[in-house]
Amino acid sequence: MKQNNRNKIRLGVFVTLGVGLFILGIYLIGDRQKMFSKTFTLSGIFKDVSGLQVGNNVRFSGITVGVVENIEIVSDTAVRVDFSIDEHTKKFIKKNAKLTIGSDGLMGNKVAIIIPGTIGHREVQDKDFLVTTVPVSMDEILANLKTTSTNAATITDDLAAMLHSMRSGKGAVGKLFMDTVFADNLDKTLVNIKQGAGGFKKNMDAASNNVLLRGFFKKKKKDKDKEKEKESEKKTSK
Repeated sequence: MKQNNRNKIRLGVFVTLGVGLFILGIYLIGDRQKMFSKTFTLSGIFKDVSGLQVGNNVRFSGITVGVVENIEIVSDTAVRVDFSIDEHTKKFIKKNAKLTIGSDGLMGNKVAIIIPGTIGHREVQDKDFLVTTVPVSMDEILANLKTTSTNAATITDDLAAMLHSMRSGKGAVGKLFMDTVFADNLDKTLVNIKQGAGGFKKNMDAASNNVLLRGFFKKKKKDKDKEKEKESEKKTSK
């Protein structure tokens, strides 16, 4: 008799715990899906929902404020999405707010995002439609990365070919770096130019000290001084 009573007590405790956990689970799921709070509906028309599903979260300023209630194909270029939003957030969402679709992390579930409107506009009402923006898809990002990597590979190949040509002494740049004879000739040419410039300066100095040409150089100097005086007078008058 005592054994039967113990079994009944254990069974009662087990059933009670099971029912309690079941109710707790329903409450948590219902709270996440906004089943036990007062809500209103917002809608938007998208060209592509990018994998968004019924039950996914809706976020406003980074906070989960609702869930995706319904997704319906309107035409081949339009998909209507209805959102169930917590009533307490209505006063913060303006009529010029926008809807877009993002990801919960890099590879996480899709989420609907309400981009806040500007202060001064009226708040949204139940069953209002918001303007939507085209989300950046992962396919586009991967395509851009592929194009970038292809361009980088092409640039690397061209750079390698150019360096190979330079090492082989091909082209003017290759000769300049690799051909020692060409480099020596270039050095000698630069030295000759420098020496010629120095000799020309010496000749001009000697000519300025020559008795026959001294008057010519003095006249040139006076003309330059007069031009400088005229320029200074113009600046002063301005």
